Amino acid sequence: MALLLFVGIIAIDQAIKIAVKTGMYLHEAIHVTDWFYLLFTENNGMAFGWEFFDKFLLTSFRIIFVVLIAIYMCKAIRRGMSWGYLVCLSFIVAGAAGNIIDCVFYGLIFNNPPAPMTAEFVSWGTGYSSLFHGRVVDMFYFPLVEWDWPSWLPLLGGEHFIFFSPIFNFADAAISCGIIALLLFYRNRLFVENEKS
Repeated sequence: MALLLFVGIIAIDQAIKIAVKTGMYLHEAIHVTDWFYLLFTENNGMAFGWEFFDKFLLTSFRIIFVVLIAIYMCKAIRRGMSWGYLVCLSFIVAGAAGNIIDCVFYGLIFNNPPAPMTAEFVSWGTGYSSLFHGRVVDMFYFPLVEWDWPSWLPLLGGEHFIFFSPIFNFADAAISCGIIALLLFYRNRLFVENEKS
């Protein structure tokens, strides 16, 4: 079940990303509702477009993380851990793997045309970048609430504020849901596992 969930999340994530990358030009926005847009962006960094580390180091870290979590999951299955706990881990590891695919391979297999042209598959190795240096495709944008801060407010006065402004993808959502569910429902187990190790 964990393996099926893992494969399913990656398949959905990659299907959405490929559809967006080949069907929309970079920074194109599709208005779904006033609080939901499909907005095609790419980033070199972590979830929600954050960038803290060198690209190669970040991708390498992601791969090591996925391998370690996969090993831990195998041990957890052998120990008879609950299916809910394994589902949470599957969401996290599948989401991380989905973004790894972008980083490792997208630079090799996609071109990077200027707007309004859309990207296309190209011969292996003739894409816009090298191995491990592809960009992660993001598309979900939920500007739920926005306002301008009053001009009299120190530091923020006159600034425009949007909640929720990060643009993310299905893999990011899977990671976030997995982590939140772990913290909500399996917090005690996490602490026990840390004490044992």
